[in-house]
Amino acid sequence: MISTTKRGIAFLSTFPPRACGIATYTTDLMKAISSKFEDSYDLIPIPIVETRDQANYDQAPLGILEIGDPVSFDTLFENIQHYKNIDIVCIEHEFGLFAGQEARFRSLVSALYATQITIVVTFHTVLPSPDSALRDQVSAIAEYCSQIVVMTQNSADILINAYKIAPNKITVIAHGTHLAPATNKQATLERYNLLGKKVLSTFGLLGPSKSIETTLYALPAIIKQNPNVLFLILGQTHPTLLQWEGETYRNQLQEIINQQGIADHVRFVNEFLSIESLLAYLSITDVYLFTSKDPLQAVSGTFSYALSSGCPIVSTPIPHVREVLKADMGTMIDFGASDQLADAVNQILDDTPRLEKIRHVNLQKMVKTSWQNVAIAHVNLFELLIDEKRDMLYSIPPLNLDHMFRMSTERAFVQFADISMPDLTSGYALDDNARALIAMLHHYKLYESQEDLGLIKKYLDFIAYCMQDDGTFLNYVDIDGNFTLQNEQENLEDANGRAVWALGEVVGLANLLPERIVKPAIELLERASKHALVYYSTRSMAFTIKGLSFMKGNNYKAIIEVLADRLVAMFEYESTADWQWYESYMTYGNSVIPEALLAAYESAGDKRYRDIAYQSFDFLLSRIIVDDEIHVISNKGWAQRDQPRAQPKGGEQPIDVAYTIIALDRFYRHTKDENYKNTIRTAFEWFLGRNHIQQIVYNPVTGGCFDGLEERTVNINQGAESTISYLLARLKMEAYLPETVS
Repeated sequence: MISTTKRGIAFLSTFPPRACGIATYTTDLMKAISSKFEDSYDLIPIPIVETRDQANYDQAPLGILEIGDPVSFDTLFENIQHYKNIDIVCIEHEFGLFAGQEARFRSLVSALYATQITIVVTFHTVLPSPDSALRDQVSAIAEYCSQIVVMTQNSADILINAYKIAPNKITVIAHGTHLAPATNKQATLERYNLLGKKVLSTFGLLGPSKSIETTLYALPAIIKQNPNVLFLILGQTHPTLLQWEGETYRNQLQEIINQQGIADHVRFVNEFLSIESLLAYLSITDVYLFTSKDPLQAVSGTFSYALSSGCPIVSTPIPHVREVLKADMGTMIDFGASDQLADAVNQILDDTPRLEKIRHVNLQKMVKTSWQNVAIAHVNLFELLIDEKRDMLYSIPPLNLDHMFRMSTERAFVQFADISMPDLTSGYALDDNARALIAMLHHYKLYESQEDLGLIKKYLDFIAYCMQDDGTFLNYVDIDGNFTLQNEQENLEDANGRAVWALGEVVGLANLLPERIVKPAIELLERASKHALVYYSTRSMAFTIKGLSFMKGNNYKAIIEVLADRLVAMFEYESTADWQWYESYMTYGNSVIPEALLAAYESAGDKRYRDIAYQSFDFLLSRIIVDDEIHVISNKGWAQRDQPRAQPKGGEQPIDVAYTIIALDRFYRHTKDENYKNTIRTAFEWFLGRNHIQQIVYNPVTGGCFDGLEERTVNINQGAESTISYLLARLKMEAYLPETVS
């Protein structure tokens, strides 16, 4: 029996407005789980407060845990016990949170365990070399919980070796990070009055443990070599420190600044920054400085956030840093070593290529720690701990055209991206602009946005620009509008077919579009169709069939029949009882071939086209749908006849998933077979994390799609093909949502 009811997950933690790292962490985690799986979980906060007068929480149905009131522990247990829908209690643990009440906390955990509620404890601090009391304390907590989460392998190793916790009871899930937005660095520098500056930064709740003075003492040597440097100290003073000592530490730092004569090179930003503001500051940071005083600090969220923003790091070697920070990501220095810090910063600032390379490396390595991926990791853990089969539904992201506009210049859609910004040196391709035209036509069909028409006209004009006097198309254009030598070096059959498909889609929407768009598309299609029979590429013929299927007239029907007959002949020649396909191998974009044959049947009525379309498409699905996940044919090893199905090993492309979804949609509309309909959702969730590495391929922050799914990671560039492919797939999903989410 498959359950689709929401799981109740309670989080015992600090929460805003309390300003502390755990409060921020838990809030971000809950937001991420809610955003990724909104129909699957009921997330319930249980705020930890020191005294009731600090409580200001409207949404806390289980109440609060007031550390200063021993009775509060018993009250909370009763509330959890009587709440109807609690499957898991997640405890975000830091020893200081339960100071003076450790025994009552352990009793609470023990009582919850006795009621058979699943308990997950996340240790934010794991201290090495524990004394017997600390070891007993941690062991008691571990005894009553189903799983312990830590954020580094070092913490896991300490629990195993020093605390004797069983390895199978420990899960490592990295500290979550925020995906870097697509930002204009110059505009951000100007907004913060930092144009012309080399920016150093550090952030977090200010206190002596941050050892900011290490950087201040290094600044004179940095300034001597880089006179335009400016050091940003981002963040408020820690509220507990502020309560007991006021701004003593900040004042001490100001005295050092005055003594060193570096006031023009230091700026305090005394705010508890929003995530948006923090990421903006990190986007303009040339070197991030992490100078902890505590060699036992297990993990640092600020360090993780800076890395995930692409900042080169100069850092003291806490365990988290030693585990993550490699030589190609930044530099480690000794604690309090201002001279080492100055040398490391100067080396990075003086080497622009290295700085840019580090940025790319850090963004690539840290994307796996995005909050979206951390949410997936937590959800996978939750489901393993609860022995009940159920349908997991990923939330469908709202439509986001930001990256479509970002990648479109005055001329056309740029071919490649440098992370999330257009790489103008890559120029343009007919392929991409044909796909972009189709995507925006589908968007316009749904929403009739006038903004869409501008992009539609742009992409159509580019297709016209690529058409030659003889009615064929060239594919590659540089940034200045010149056709490149690549056009002479590659087979352009598929590009020509895609152009026909795109032009046909315009004709298919003739009743909605203005004549200034439809008329030139028809003229181009008429010219291109004269060459439709000279191409024998399987996919080129399929694209052409799809495009011409929108046209009326016996001459177009005749072309479709010739091309479809060729595909039928290929199928009959190549297929065997165990290999129902058109060639002896499968490469990319396979779904478009059976889909085109079904389109040919709808146009010409020949039942051979329909029957072979079904036969070949169902065979393809048997090869790429495995254990309720889609694993499209990899470009690192095409599928071969008489060879077993290869295990996922990277090289899966968004375009293949998109073509599969487009084909599934056509087959479902034609047959009303629920299996096709259900597989559409399965395939689309590949973009959202339902894949062999359990990571997102679509970037909801930029609106772009990562360029490919590799064996253990994703290619984080968000180029034309991947982004447009995602949008094509997402637009198809609109018809299968219970209600519009865009």
